[in-house]
Amino acid sequence: MRAYINFADQFVVWIGRAFAWSIFILTAAVMYEVIMRYFFNAPTLWAFDFTIQMYGAVIMMGGASAISTKTHVKADMYYNRLSERGQAILDLVLYICFYAPGVFALTYAGYFYAKKAWIVHEVSWNSPAQIQVYFSKSLIPIAGLLLIIIGISEIFRCFICIKEGKWPERINDVEETEKMILRKIQKGENVKGLVS
Repeated sequence: MRAYINFADQFVVWIGRAFAWSIFILTAAVMYEVIMRYFFNAPTLWAFDFTIQMYGAVIMMGGASAISTKTHVKADMYYNRLSERGQAILDLVLYICFYAPGVFALTYAGYFYAKKAWIVHEVSWNSPAQIQVYFSKSLIPIAGLLLIIIGISEIFRCFICIKEGKWPERINDVEETEKMILRKIQKGENVKGLVS
């Protein structure tokens, strides 16, 4: 189980980081559109659709990475009061009852959604540029597969935590400031500059 968890974490975090670079492309496209529109009075036909597709790609392909590194939004005011074993039991129930059916439905429906877009070579109806959207729609089932991969990993994590009473280690991609400060204090490290 631990080997699969390590593989899944590294794989989805790598994909998430790779697609995170799309933010620079997205920013460049928005800057180009603003300059062309407001300085040269020559707006583009493609920038609006392009930025929507790029933003969608970043969000879809980064979702599994956010779950893997626990950087997703979570209402944890009650969750954190549970023991680690209690958290694992709750997570296991939620992953099996809600996460798995939703992600399988997303992947299944997304496959046919993308397939239909490829068959008809679907273009955007939203702008006169009529950008192809079948590439973007292909990301829906791919993102679903990444969510399945990391969902299995999270279920394995729950089993390990229920058995051992402690969560397995995660890739430390992003850490909340208060957790970082607490960890440094526990290790006896200097936290000057982190706290005022």
